[in-house]
Amino acid sequence: MTSPRIALVTARAARGTDYDMPLLLGALREAGADAHEVDWDDEAIDWSRFDLALLRSTWDYFERLPEFLAWAERVSRQTRLLNPLDVIRWNTDKHYLADLARAGVPVVPSAFVEPGGNPLPVIDALLAAHPSIRDVVVKPAVGAGSRDAQRHVRDAREAIVAHARRLLDKKRSVLLQPYLDAVDEQGETALLFFDDAFSHAIRKGPLLRRGEDSTAGLYAEETIEPRTPTADELAVAQHAIAAIPFRQPLLYARVDLIRGDDGAPRLLELELVEPSVFVAHAGGVAGRFASAILRRA
Repeated sequence: MTSPRIALVTARAARGTDYDMPLLLGALREAGADAHEVDWDDEAIDWSRFDLALLRSTWDYFERLPEFLAWAERVSRQTRLLNPLDVIRWNTDKHYLADLARAGVPVVPSAFVEPGGNPLPVIDALLAAHPSIRDVVVKPAVGAGSRDAQRHVRDAREAIVAHARRLLDKKRSVLLQPYLDAVDEQGETALLFFDDAFSHAIRKGPLLRRGEDSTAGLYAEETIEPRTPTADELAVAQHAIAAIPFRQPLLYARVDLIRGDDGAPRLLELELVEPSVFVAHAGGVAGRFASAILRRA
């Protein structure tokens, strides 16, 4: 029997910054796989030589989304791409939050402004609907790593509008959300699932600080530590995964939660394309993930 040949797909700009990569490569090779780190846009790669292509750190996709989706479609015809193409198309645009909210998932309140639209009435409606919030988050609907995301004081209406218009002028849809203060004290809880089975969770410290510009790097640096999720966090995470409108189970999913003003967990993001899975932050994670990958290969 030949060893399954597996591509762990990254980006040139992410080389050396994906801290999961060496541990996952090691676990796959130890389990008998022929595993390689491969740049998604390397034109010399024959993807049909791989039994499976696993998206891991394609963290520049949002800058080249049409090109990235065309690549994913092409590769999905040559090998098994995970997560699959329909999930990639859906999850690379944060409009998916509206789909999950309609499915009853408790999502951080979200409002969108589309290119050509006027951000003023949307911003005013958000502020009116949440009179107690102190800050507003403005971010692109297609983005990663907190790039181009910024936290604004609610009274800084001109700055909020200017940020939204900068994105709209670049033909980028805008996502507006209230900044939930609990994140400053409690951070985010990210829950990791492999084949729909809960694996482990971590705490991420707050990323967006009042008055700071958005990160200029590929992604904002994060403070990470292990965390045991509460029962209500686990329930919301499982609800979010069950609401994904595609064939289940998915090989991997990360559910990022923060607590609202009422203390209940709310979904901030559902990461199904290229999330860090923090394999170093709990025992046996690399092995569990490698086993799930090999079952698919």
